[in-house]
Amino acid sequence: MNKMRAKAAGLSRRQARVRGKVSGTAERPRLRVTRSNANIYAQVIDDASGTTLVAASTIDPELRDGLSSGSNVEAARAVGELLGRRAIEAGVKSVVFDRGGRLYHGRVKSLAEGARGAGLEF
Repeated sequence: MNKMRAKAAGLSRRQARVRGKVSGTAERPRLRVTRSNANIYAQVIDDASGTTLVAASTIDPELRDGLSSGSNVEAARAVGELLGRRAIEAGVKSVVFDRGGRLYHGRVKSLAEGARGAGLEF
């Protein structure tokens, strides 16, 4: 098995392990973070009904022009703040954080802090 496949397999295992423990409900949906090399994406998901309530990312028209890069901690914080504002407007006050198998560090941590700063509780 080459190195890239091994990394992808490890990430898949970690994602499955987190999803086995974390589930969102209508009262407390799941905040899911997906990180790529170029961008960062976040969704607030109600797993009971299988619907996405709110989403934000660095490719969002509201953020795209104001960001120098979609792959740094400043961009992640901006996405977290935008997601937090949208979630509060949608009536979501508290969420369960799903870091997507990634370490709670860097861009993932910055997005979480931005969402907390906008008023989300987790």
